[in-house]
Amino acid sequence: MNFNRLLACSLLAMTLSQAHAATERLYIGTYTRDSSSVGVYTLTMDTETGALSTPRPAAQLQDPTFLALNPVKPVLYATSHVAGPDGSQIGALTAFSMDPVSGDLRPLNQREIAGKSAPCYVVVDPTGRTVLDTQYNEGIVASFPVQADGSLGPIGSLVHHAGKLGPNKERQDHPHAHSFVVSLDDRFAFACDLAMDRLVAYRLDSARGTIVPAPELDAVANPGAGPRHSVFSKDARFLYVVTEMGGTVQVFSYEAATGKLSPIQTISALPDGFKGLNTSAEICISPDGRFVYASDRGPDLIAIFSRDPQTGLLTRLEQVPCGGKHPRNFALSPDGRWLVCANRDTNNLAVFRVNRDTGRITLVSNDTQVPKAVCVLFVPPAKS
Repeated sequence: MNFNRLLACSLLAMTLSQAHAATERLYIGTYTRDSSSVGVYTLTMDTETGALSTPRPAAQLQDPTFLALNPVKPVLYATSHVAGPDGSQIGALTAFSMDPVSGDLRPLNQREIAGKSAPCYVVVDPTGRTVLDTQYNEGIVASFPVQADGSLGPIGSLVHHAGKLGPNKERQDHPHAHSFVVSLDDRFAFACDLAMDRLVAYRLDSARGTIVPAPELDAVANPGAGPRHSVFSKDARFLYVVTEMGGTVQVFSYEAATGKLSPIQTISALPDGFKGLNTSAEICISPDGRFVYASDRGPDLIAIFSRDPQTGLLTRLEQVPCGGKHPRNFALSPDGRWLVCANRDTNNLAVFRVNRDTGRITLVSNDTQVPKAVCVLFVPPAKS
C-alpha cells in the first residue's frame, strides 16, 4: 500500500471514528445545605468510553434534589426550596429552559407549594402538559399545568394524603408522599406514600393540569415496607415498586383499561442474611425491558434482576457495590449501555458499563466529584 493510500485510509478511519463517537448530556441534582454545591450541575458523557467531562454549575438553586425533563419541550423542572415571609423554608418547583449547546439552564418561572414542606420528586406526564410534585414532610401532592413556553402555570391541584398508617411508629408517623408515576396512556397517576404503605391513585386530566383522587384504585404495599419509587414496564402491564424500609421490589400487574393494580411478587433487593440498616432508594428498567435495577443505601449496592416479559416476575442476579456511599439515585443512559449512580455521602458519580445481554454492570470510574449529588438525569438525543 503506497503512502497516499495509507494516509487516505487513516483519515477515513479517523473520520468514521469521530462520527461514531458521541456525547450525551447529564444534569445532576444536589443538596446545597451543608455543602459547597450551588445548585444544578451539568456535564457530558462519551458514549463510547463512559468518560465524564468536568461537572460545572448549570443553574443556581437551593436544594434541587430531583429533576425531570419535559418530553416535548426543551425544559427542565427541579424541586427546590425558597425562603418564606417568616424566614422558614417553603417547597417550590422551578422551570428552566435548556441551552442545547452549553447545557446552561435559564429560569422560566417558579411556583411555591403551601406549607413548610420538603419537595422530593417531580415528574412530567407523557404529553408534557402536566407536572406532578410530591412533598414528603407534609404528605402533599400537587399538579401544575404547563404553559406554551414550558413554564409552570398556577397550581392545578393540591391534595393532602390522609389515611391508615403503617406499623413503623418512627418513620410512619404521618403521611409521607414520596414519588409519582404516570400511566403510559396518561389517564392515571400513582403516588408512593412511604408512611401509608400505599400507592395512592389519581385520575389525571392533563389538558387541565389537574388530578382527582381515585381511592378505589389505591394499591397496598406490604406493612412497614415504605414504598418509595416506582416504574412501569414499557408494555404498561406491570408496575415495579422499590420499598425504602422493606429493601424489596414489589411487582404489581396492571390493567390499563381500569387502572387496577394487583400484587404478584415481592423480592428482596438485599444480600442474603443482611441485618444492617438499609434504606432502598431508586428503581429503573432497562430500555429493552429485560432487567430491573434498584439501589440500596446502607450496604451501598445496586441490585440487578432479570425480568420475564410475559409474567413480569423478577429473578435476582447479583448486587454490585455502588462505587461510593449512599446511592440515593441513579439512571440508565437512553441506549442502556451505561449506568451512572449519584453517591451523596462520597460526593461522587460512579459510571458502570452495562452488559445488555446479561444485565450485569461493571464499574468504569468513580472519581467525578459533585457535592452532595442526589439525582442523575440523562437528556435523550434529539429526534431528527
